[in-house]
Amino acid sequence: MTQPAGEGLAFVLTADPNLPANSTAQIVAVEFDTRKSYPEDLDDNHAGLNLQSVYSVEQVSLSGIGVNLSSETDVTVRIEYDGTNLTVFLGTIRIISRSIDLSVYLPEKVHVGFSGSTSQLTQLNCIRSWEFISSKIGDGDSNMLWVWIVSPILALVLTLCSTAGFLLWRRRRMQLLDDPNPTIEEAIQGSSTAPRKFKLKELKIATGNFNPRNKLGKGGFGTVYKGILEGKEVAVKKVSKKSTQGKQEFISEVTTIGNLRHRNLVKLIGWAYERREYLLVYEYMPNGSLDRWVSSNGPSSGLTWATRIGIIVGSAHALDYLHNGCEKRILHRDIKASNIMLNLDYDAKLGDFGLARTIRQSDQTHHSTKEVAGTPGYMAPEIFLTGRATVETDVYGFGVLMLEVACGRRPGGGVMCPDDDDYSSNIVKKVWELYRMGDLLNAADSGMNGDFHEEEMARVLILGLTCCHPNPNKRPSMKLVLKVLTGESEAPELPLERPAFVWPPLPPSFKDKDYSLVGSQLTAFTELSGR
Repeated sequence: MTQPAGEGLAFVLTADPNLPANSTAQIVAVEFDTRKSYPEDLDDNHAGLNLQSVYSVEQVSLSGIGVNLSSETDVTVRIEYDGTNLTVFLGTIRIISRSIDLSVYLPEKVHVGFSGSTSQLTQLNCIRSWEFISSKIGDGDSNMLWVWIVSPILALVLTLCSTAGFLLWRRRRMQLLDDPNPTIEEAIQGSSTAPRKFKLKELKIATGNFNPRNKLGKGGFGTVYKGILEGKEVAVKKVSKKSTQGKQEFISEVTTIGNLRHRNLVKLIGWAYERREYLLVYEYMPNGSLDRWVSSNGPSSGLTWATRIGIIVGSAHALDYLHNGCEKRILHRDIKASNIMLNLDYDAKLGDFGLARTIRQSDQTHHSTKEVAGTPGYMAPEIFLTGRATVETDVYGFGVLMLEVACGRRPGGGVMCPDDDDYSSNIVKKVWELYRMGDLLNAADSGMNGDFHEEEMARVLILGLTCCHPNPNKRPSMKLVLKVLTGESEAPELPLERPAFVWPPLPPSFKDKDYSLVGSQLTAFTELSGR
């Protein structure tokens, strides 16, 4: 379309469908004008009623009701005539109403249709759908025209539908239809307790076609939208098409969390896969993710110490269940604040199992990968050397999470190269330094104004540092973490000086039922997959 645009579109009733010699023919028209062609026109965005002339006997500017005919959006129009009054509706808004006898201007039989004018310019109008209904009203003068026009969907789409756009749409549609991807169906349906499968159409309706106003958040795995499904609030995750392992993460999420039932795990309600769209449906968490409550530049807001300790304990229960309560041990591999969801009562629920992997508890101690998966700041230093995820690497991430919640600050930095002294995230270095100086409680979030139980705070901070010990063999199991948090056990001893990172690690000085990393062979890798 050129700028300025052409002269718009009109719905017409005419005695002769051929082009008239002048504008005084037997024509009645409702025009939708996108150009101020004559001084009499209100503006370049108006509707008008024309009687045997290009000049409107009645017109209204559409700008005042928030409609722009040149905005490339659909417009729904309804025109009604009951024998005495002609009324035009735009959506549900009445824009024109005029008492008129159409038999004065038209013969008994007329042609009905549309007319568009471009003048010397270019404009494309598209009628999506239209309907015309007429019926005789009463036994009045046979010369009188009784017409009832109903156009429930008269969409005037301006400045769109170019040939290039059509070809692009057609090409994309063909690509989508060629992607049945049966392996996804097989992998998910082969799971013993696969969650419910939804239709893409159902989830589009639930989220208002993924309306940006329903957007809850966005992460490396995808965007989450709020929706209403069968009368209940849900969260719908639309997996990012830019995700490097979208398919694998999607299958892992459904087959892993779909089989789990625990009060501190986010419940997966269902899934959908159509036209290369990966979607997951979860229970809705009104208070969002924990990272929203932990400030990156200052004190957390609205979280009391009781709430924080509850979040830490709930998260510990979730991770302990994954490590010790399932038939197959599950390594989450991405413990972090943005993956801890909070319900209405601020109860913690662990989610996002896109990176999770299962291992056998009897003899397998780790999961090896060609990529280093996780989030910088929460990743244990040894994973950069081995490429292996273990229960100890999960515990390290949980330790960072504990410090984050207690201190009210983000980790602040990633794990550096292991042969660099700065291998730990900044929050670990900061808290360990305060611990060495005998000023540990000064690490507590200043936003609480000292309103916390000092013994509990010290226990949490020391336990968090212990979980982040450079030697994975010195990190506690999640069972021990829970016992310390509930006061059933003392926190493990922690050296005042932060130990240097050494690999292979020193052998453990105690043995428990944790499955620690065995062997010292180094694994070469080059790729870091941050989340």
